[in-house]
Amino acid sequence: MGETAVKNTRVLEAYEGFVKHMKAFLDEQQFNHEEYTNFVKWADRLGRSGEIPLFLDVFVETYVLEAKYKDLPGTEPSLLGPYYEENSPLLEGSKVVIPQRPDEPGDKLRFFGNVSSVNGPIGKTKVEWWQDDADGLYSNYDSTAPDFNLRGQFYTDENGNFEVESIVPIPYQIPTNGPTGEFTFAAGYHAYRPAHIHIKFEHEGHETLITQVFFEGDKWLETDVASGVRSTLTTKLIDKVDYKEASLNFVMRTI
Repeated sequence: MGETAVKNTRVLEAYEGFVKHMKAFLDEQQFNHEEYTNFVKWADRLGRSGEIPLFLDVFVETYVLEAKYKDLPGTEPSLLGPYYEENSPLLEGSKVVIPQRPDEPGDKLRFFGNVSSVNGPIGKTKVEWWQDDADGLYSNYDSTAPDFNLRGQFYTDENGNFEVESIVPIPYQIPTNGPTGEFTFAAGYHAYRPAHIHIKFEHEGHETLITQVFFEGDKWLETDVASGVRSTLTTKLIDKVDYKEASLNFVMRTI
């Protein structure tokens, strides 16, 4: 006797919704069998290459976030992205220097922020920060930099304030030598993301906030391949001669 399956209602609801809209999509597009076969072969290459997380991060995740959060109060989330790495170094204090190489290439950055709740001020929020380097590469992945370069975590002060010294990130191309790149160019898209900082916030009683910070004047803001840009997450990069300065405040949602 085989085991009786335990029905997961949420899985069934999601699948039935998917089938409903897929049927409408197929009726609209009228794919022939050759096109369908080409898609199956491409999807197989996508899976075998390990690029499913990359493809979903770039072309799907932003719409998941918009559907859930577009009408809610608080800071808009943006993409986690494929380059998040757990267990980055814990830095002391709320004014920190992000780990970097001696004479790290790139323009120096000072970033000022505040974290509050939709219900008012909060302090001691955990912040995780990660970004690319002056070559557009992330440590722990495609960079020759030491692991956890330009990555770190720390806590805001009792008023929710924090200050970070780092470098200014630069725009970069998503990987294009695999199936994700095939799709990107077949669709006529470019492969660039605007310069951005990834930030993750955690505080008891609040939803984890995963978001990004962008900078005015970036040429890729309007055509971000991942559609991750939000106007509310875009700030000015002010030239202070020896360094660039930027700031943004963040508001977390309660659970």
